[in-house]
Amino acid sequence: MKVGLYFGTFNPIHVGHLTIANHLAEYSDLDQVWFVVTPHSPFKKKSTLLDNHHRYQMVDRAVELYPKLKASDIEFNLPQPNYTINTLVYLEEKYPDNEYALIMGEDNLNSFHKWKNYEQILERHHIYVYPRISNVKKNIFKDHKKIHHINAPIMELSSTFIRTGIKEKKNIRPMLPENVWQYLDEMNFYK
Repeated sequence: MKVGLYFGTFNPIHVGHLTIANHLAEYSDLDQVWFVVTPHSPFKKKSTLLDNHHRYQMVDRAVELYPKLKASDIEFNLPQPNYTINTLVYLEEKYPDNEYALIMGEDNLNSFHKWKNYEQILERHHIYVYPRISNVKKNIFKDHKKIHHINAPIMELSSTFIRTGIKEKKNIRPMLPENVWQYLDEMNFYK
């Protein structure tokens, strides 16, 4: 099975994440897309994150109706801070029959050369890149044979925008899957 790994803090997951993941599951050669909920990114401040369990619960609820999309807490039990290369090695050992690819936005591809062991990742895995409008520069990986630019819908919605909107008492409900909205509202998050 070919699995696309969509890494993120998903703080919270929103319709933009789902649209991109579902597009890749339906319109590429990926059999499934796993939302890998990261406990702590080396590039983000931990204080801004909801608890791992809550973010995983929201992702799990968000993908309920999508059989090709899965929530994954695989990184929760790996040593921290964790790096993508470690997760890939772990997944290959745990599920050797699967082939893994990475999913990332064009903006993340711009800094991919700064990732730990990025050469090894490129050597062993394909990368599916979805388009972004903001902050996209000419990329050094533009013509790499393992990097596939996907003609997916451009989603410029961010979790930061949603958190700010909730704090400011705006109606951001249409930007979230309904069951994620309900969870956030019940738990009184981001207010």
